[in-house]
Amino acid sequence: MKIIPVIDLKNGVVVHAKQGNRQHYQAINSDLCPSSDIGRVIEAFLGIYPFDTFYIADLNAISQQGNHNDLIIEMLRRFPDNTFWLDRGHQKYHQSSQFPDNALPVLGSESYQNETIAEIKAYKNNFILSLDYANSTALGADNLFSDSTFWPENIIIMTLERVGSHLGPDLAKLAGFCRQYPDKNFIAAGGIRNKQDLMALDEAGIHQALVASALHNGSITSEDIKAIL
Repeated sequence: MKIIPVIDLKNGVVVHAKQGNRQHYQAINSDLCPSSDIGRVIEAFLGIYPFDTFYIADLNAISQQGNHNDLIIEMLRRFPDNTFWLDRGHQKYHQSSQFPDNALPVLGSESYQNETIAEIKAYKNNFILSLDYANSTALGADNLFSDSTFWPENIIIMTLERVGSHLGPDLAKLAGFCRQYPDKNFIAAGGIRNKQDLMALDEAGIHQALVASALHNGSITSEDIKAIL
């Protein structure tokens, strides 16, 4: 099981994501890191465990209200040995070229429509796909959910109503994807609470998970991470 810490950026600071209600997200303030500065949050995560990969969601870019490109590039250069998965909403292929080589684009279904998903082919599978759900409703281009020819090897199953909650991951949905598409690597996102959830995901065939709240509140510790690895 590989844990990928999540960083949600909004208006220049790291925020606490909860159940997809982005307009209400507030700056992070946790036992792990009392600062909402992205550099300090990354350092705090690395203090738990030497994670090699981070996920950054630029919520301003996703909602088409500006972006954090300069700040993100600064972090990628500051942490050159780490890989950063970047969700910046609807991204044309050429828009990713400005980022250093340790960036990998995340293309979320919520940011695409059936009329625009053909643009994804330009990435030649060099991206992470995020299939986004809210209250069991598939968000964005429905063809992305039904046509696996658009899919790269690595696919996030994002359950927004479980993000920042204590509901646990959607094991049934995740296990279903694993059974139907055994050649793909599915990544859990939303609701992961503790070591037990991670072990249950692993048993269901999910070997990577996006985690934020459980790291911030100490529900998943460095000892837990070492144990499951």
